Amino acid sequence: MADIKTFYLPDLGEGLPDATVVEWHVKVGDTIKLDAPLCSMETAKAVVDVPSPYTGKVIKLHGAPGDIIETGAALAEFEPDPNAKQRAESQDTGHQHGPKKSVGSPAADDSHKVVASDEGGEVEETVAVREDEGTVVGAMVSGSHVHVEQAASIGGVKAVPAVRALAKKLKIDLTRVRPSGADGVVTMKDVKDAAANGSAALGAAPARSVPASAGRHLAPELPQPEPQRSPTSLAGKPVRTASPSQAASGQPEQLKGVRRNMARVMADAHAQVVPTTLVDDADLHAWIGKQDITARLIRAIVSACKTVPALNAWFDGKNLTRTLHPHVDIGIAVDTDDGLFVPALRNADVLDAPGVRAAIKRLRTQVEDRTIPASELSGYTISLSNFGMFAGRYATPVVVPPTVAIVGAGKLSHDVVAVIGGIEVHRRMPLSLTFDHRAATGGEAARFLKAMLDDLALPN
Repeated sequence: MADIKTFYLPDLGEGLPDATVVEWHVKVGDTIKLDAPLCSMETAKAVVDVPSPYTGKVIKLHGAPGDIIETGAALAEFEPDPNAKQRAESQDTGHQHGPKKSVGSPAADDSHKVVASDEGGEVEETVAVREDEGTVVGAMVSGSHVHVEQAASIGGVKAVPAVRALAKKLKIDLTRVRPSGADGVVTMKDVKDAAANGSAALGAAPARSVPASAGRHLAPELPQPEPQRSPTSLAGKPVRTASPSQAASGQPEQLKGVRRNMARVMADAHAQVVPTTLVDDADLHAWIGKQDITARLIRAIVSACKTVPALNAWFDGKNLTRTLHPHVDIGIAVDTDDGLFVPALRNADVLDAPGVRAAIKRLRTQVEDRTIPASELSGYTISLSNFGMFAGRYATPVVVPPTVAIVGAGKLSHDVVAVIGGIEVHRRMPLSLTFDHRAATGGEAARFLKAMLDDLALPN
């Protein structure tokens, strides 16, 4: 009887309980080599290639593209080739990683990029000597040697998972994109150019026929009848099943990737934090000339952190410990179609206005391209949500543990204010400060907000 081995989905270095199958690089019956790409998986922070733990025949694949697989659940089954080189039986193929870095520990200066997304979380640090290198984030590892992520050829198109994710987001048909990379690899720029000129939009041309080797024939989509709603509620009372003019046809959609993690993070924050919010308006009437509003906000937060360090801190509610930080790393909330990302603006306390603008531009570009290092998505000491660029004056932004505070900046307005001898119209910025009342007092929060107001009131 053949020796069948089951491969369980490892922790992909994200510390999350599951991942979504993006695409399989093999089908049942294929022969695969050790460390060859098995499938691409999407977590809240990355689209990563999972390499094969064996050389042999693929017996079963658990899950189709779009399915969510829990960490530790069966991913694939193999019949190892007895004549091929395999990992030693003493090596654990559970793909355990080294100890996780504590939140906020310095990121390695030469850390490898991963194809990443959303807030919090740290890629787990690989121990110096490891016996098992079965899975990676953004690179393929065999023994102690790291190979840079290679472009996989799927359906005749060579591209890395990040490019495929971007094409999916922009609704681009990769088979119609002209590659400019070495060996015919489709690059990020190729996809963006195709999106800009509309030359490869999905549905713009007849779909390419699927080869028999694809392993699965796709049936044409047929019109489906709209689901019928029950005329009674769960309590047995009659309800209106449709509006007078339009029938309801929405269907539940499983949250995946970034939005799935965002839902978890927000629920955890709601359960763990005791939030209180203070609001006030910063008077910008004294500003001279045109100034960078975001840079001034960052400077004001830095000034307030130096004045009241209690809010530039982490709080451990379980052990009731507080960590005050001498540096200021600000988490900048970035809204995208995929969900919320919070990259960290490192060392904001030593950056000037041009440095702040350049750093924020870099972070936003990396978020949009999903090429931001995972180390940049955690470890911030305080957060900023500049929602006023869209709408809204005041808010109750969510404090995400272990941070203690988050600043919300609302939409600028021209308000009538009282001055000695009369009234004037001043430009003002609404500010909302939410803080964890377990870790900071109301007085500390009020002094922090006052320090921000004072700095924003300066001419330049």
